[in-house]
Amino acid sequence: MSTPGTPPVFMHRTVLLDEAVDALVGDPAGTYIDGTFGRGGHSRLLLSRLAPGGRLLAFDKDPEAVAEGARVEDPRFSLVHDSFATMAEACRERGVGALAGVLLDLGVSSPQIDNPERGFSFRFDGPLDMRMDPTRGFSAAEFLAEADEKRIAEVIRNYGEERFSGPIAKALVARRASGSPVRTTAELSQVVARAVKTREPGQDPATRTFQALRILVNAELEELEQGLSAALRLLAPGGRLVVISFHSLEDRIVKQFIVRHSRAEVDRRAPFAQPPEPLLSAVARRRPGEAEVAGNPRARSAIMRIAERTAAPLPGRGA
Repeated sequence: MSTPGTPPVFMHRTVLLDEAVDALVGDPAGTYIDGTFGRGGHSRLLLSRLAPGGRLLAFDKDPEAVAEGARVEDPRFSLVHDSFATMAEACRERGVGALAGVLLDLGVSSPQIDNPERGFSFRFDGPLDMRMDPTRGFSAAEFLAEADEKRIAEVIRNYGEERFSGPIAKALVARRASGSPVRTTAELSQVVARAVKTREPGQDPATRTFQALRILVNAELEELEQGLSAALRLLAPGGRLVVISFHSLEDRIVKQFIVRHSRAEVDRRAPFAQPPEPLLSAVARRRPGEAEVAGNPRARSAIMRIAERTAAPLPGRGA
């Protein structure tokens, strides 16, 4: 809690904390990546499990998370102010070789959701921003001020899986044409509530629209695909990939990536040749337990998938 005259303190509970680190760490002397530092829950526990020769490289786009990371005083730790999609370049620049594990905890952190100034939540009124890094890119308000009705509907439908994407887009463009484009989270919520006629019990009408705009503004799905591909190339044989997702679009990408690289693909041009070994082996799928969900309702949608890098070499690079 905050007191008058002091900045607010936004609390964050790391989802699947012990389970993720337990699944990730096999070699305490290895080098690991925490793709989303957040408030450092996974990173701090990871460091406690590493040997003196271990190393942890973390990433985050959020300047507030980077400021929190600056408080970690450990020579084995370094933090990159960028997306985990850039991990290959960051490792090359720092002379990091094969990795023992990569952890990707996707989605939005509680401090981001609970801070009205960030514009992530329909529960608070604030600027309609939604950027993980407010210093880069375009905000949700800027997108809605410029995109045409077709593009807005496409984004809300594809990234929010919203069946009322057409009426919502039409209402947003009509409001903009009237000279009053939506600029705040409350304004967006009001427009969506009037356009959405029915909704699942217990779900706010604006839930899917907010999700869609956040995914677009932060290029979340594109960065996830890039990060997964980079992790596969960087992991040493036996290295673990652990991904925690919070909605079906993310989980579908992760699941399909693991399945695709867990198969031995047959070259149709040489059907009788020995197929190459798969590059990944699916290990497990986990959900938070009842006790964790009871203490942190935001954990209820989390799915953790674990895969292990095989010894098979990638094209153009030895294992």
